[in-house]
Amino acid sequence: MHKWETLSKITKAGLVAVVRATSGEMADSIARACMEGGVGAIEITFTVPGAQEVIAGLSRRYSNQSLLIGAGTVLDEQTARIAIMAGAQFIVSPSLNARTAQLCRRYQIPYMPGAGTATEVVNALEEGADIVKVFPGETLGPAFVKAVLGPLPHAPLMPTGGVTIENAGEWIRAGCVAVGVGGNLTAGAKTGDYASISTTARQFLAKINEARSK
Repeated sequence: MHKWETLSKITKAGLVAVVRATSGEMADSIARACMEGGVGAIEITFTVPGAQEVIAGLSRRYSNQSLLIGAGTVLDEQTARIAIMAGAQFIVSPSLNARTAQLCRRYQIPYMPGAGTATEVVNALEEGADIVKVFPGETLGPAFVKAVLGPLPHAPLMPTGGVTIENAGEWIRAGCVAVGVGGNLTAGAKTGDYASISTTARQFLAKINEARSK
């Protein structure tokens, strides 16, 4: 898949599910539940044990089902390359790493580094970030996005952290191209209630579509 196709799918759907789990099996189950709820992009964080195997397995099973598998919590170029070789279609980092950005450009894989100030957003764009992750979202809030987009209307922003069903629409109306959601989407996995994850995913997508239609 071409880089622009991956970015188009992420921004069109507007939701990236951030998967953190205590085992590869749990991560796999969360991913399947998200997919059943209509999620088209799933980020497997490298805090998951055996994350590269999870990414490889999901990529093999769902490559023909329009499900994008990405890697999160990628701190350096070595981890990024491991993820890409396992099949990751996008790379997400909590902060900017120039060598990771360079590697992603080399392989034409979308790179989404975190930023928490206007300066960090500009630095990320200058390094070739395709989407800038507003992080931590619960601290910054939608008002940060509105403020940054004033002087930087071209910046593609996506918050992660603190995105809920109640405020997802607010983030979109503030100007975000998508939202990244972790625990507020996947909490049901802790009790084995994977059906609730699918239900919650549908609710998030409905809020995103509603905000975009206004």
